[in-house]
Amino acid sequence: KKIFRIGYLAGTDRATNSSRSEPFRLALRDLGYIEGQNIEIEYRFAAGNLDRAPELAAELVRLKVDVIVVGGDTIVAAAKNATKTIPIVMMGQGADPVEAGLVESLARPGGNVTGITNITRELIGKRMELLKETVPKVAHVAFFHDPARVDIRRMKEIQAAAVPLGLTIRFWEV
Repeated sequence: KKIFRIGYLAGTDRATNSSRSEPFRLALRDLGYIEGQNIEIEYRFAAGNLDRAPELAAELVRLKVDVIVVGGDTIVAAAKNATKTIPIVMMGQGADPVEAGLVESLARPGGNVTGITNITRELIGKRMELLKETVPKVAHVAFFHDPARVDIRRMKEIQAAAVPLGLTIRFWEV
């Protein structure tokens, strides 16, 4: 009975990433993939030092994992540069993978990178519309953000999407 090896590569440390890695592990269990029985998960954490990502990705390649699960543009790029043959599955973190040059298109990613994306910029307007539709009387919306990762372009896009819906956006640093 083959034991599949999954490489799990994250830019954060184990504790910070547990909100992603634990549901991932539990979802695999729900699908019948149990660590020590039919899968092994090789966890690698850059602990905020993204310069380590290429080294950690190369380590997973040397371990001959069957698939590499990643999140974040830098981590995806490191895994993509480390292998052209092992499948790489993105977990929806980071920028638009097409815009970042990680895949050719969302419909046909090409190469060995696939997965999910938040495509946040493309969905900002739709999310605002859904909010207004769900709560028609809403007039003021708080948007929480990390001041160390301010994205002025995204903030302007949020503001632009809010205006035609009669929404006032207030940005709060967290």
